[in-house]
Amino acid sequence: MIRGQQIGLRARHEEDVAVLHSELYDDVRTQAVADSAPWRPIPVGSKNSPYATQDDSSDIAYFSVELLATAELAGEALLWGIDTYNRRAHLGISLRPGFRGRGLGLDVVRVLCEYGFAVRGLHRLQIETAGDNQSMIKAALRAGFTHEGTLRRSAWGYGTHTDEAVLGLLHEEWAGRG
Repeated sequence: MIRGQQIGLRARHEEDVAVLHSELYDDVRTQAVADSAPWRPIPVGSKNSPYATQDDSSDIAYFSVELLATAELAGEALLWGIDTYNRRAHLGISLRPGFRGRGLGLDVVRVLCEYGFAVRGLHRLQIETAGDNQSMIKAALRAGFTHEGTLRRSAWGYGTHTDEAVLGLLHEEWAGRG
């Protein structure tokens, strides 16, 4: 487990899958805006659940987010599109509804940065998020990310095109924060 101040990132356990699936994936409106793939009905026990434990892959690292004080499952986090040649990856988080608004997002972003930079030896981390996802944008900026631009109406989600904010953080910028 990689620990932050309030949360830890650990391997996904099989018992996490049903909780994450029912609280995150089955929230169709939120999932449709957050994911680049269209939502489709997938049963909780399906091997196609986006939360099902996957075989080892070098281009994605899945984590479950655990609240350190209580060991409760707070959500999921991942580095995806890990490119070891260019030493870059994309960062994503999703907290269960009952854990949102507690300031955990910043801690999750910081711990993912530690994993990406210190453990994986990456040079750049990037976030693409809905332009109106102020909680993610705020957490990223507080963690040291730079708002690099807005992709106007580039994402389709639940019946409308939305802007995407692009934020980036380089290793030397992260290293200077510690």
